Amino acid sequence: MAATLQGKRIAFLAADGVEEVEYVQPREAVENAGATVELVSLKPGSIQSFNHLDQSKTYDVDVTADKADAAGYDALVLPGGVANPDFLRSDPDAVRFVKAFFEAGKPVGVICHGPWTLIEADVVRGRKITSWPSLRTDLTNAGATWVDEECVTDGNLTSSRNPDDLPAFCTQITKTFAA
Repeated sequence: MAATLQGKRIAFLAADGVEEVEYVQPREAVENAGATVELVSLKPGSIQSFNHLDQSKTYDVDVTADKADAAGYDALVLPGGVANPDFLRSDPDAVRFVKAFFEAGKPVGVICHGPWTLIEADVVRGRKITSWPSLRTDLTNAGATWVDEECVTDGNLTSSRNPDDLPAFCTQITKTFAA
């Protein structure tokens, strides 16, 4: 039986520079499982996604991080892209929002460069995690155990390395978010 997310509300935290496929595919996966999704970002309006280094589509923001409350969501997804998590980790409201999910023990999915925001929120210490390979040193220095695996779940945190891992990542977050 497929996981169902009926009645679940999932936040996607992203900013300009988000890797489009890492936003779109997980969003479609959880919506297809019945979840309601909201895009949380740093400013109202829309965000600019990218396909690697090329601009792609824009996506409408539902709520800004300064107004978002983790208590109103069942889970969080942090897509990657290089610029996206760098903008997020520099914003105190975005960092607060992320940290609140961990404090509440809610499930979080993160892919590619997304863990940079987790490092800033100081929530990776003692966890097993994967990411884009260039984050290995950052994650290790922040107290995480970095592994080169397609998809890793450690407690409430599910992580993947890159867009090639999206099928496994989407399956796992849907399963984890349904629990």
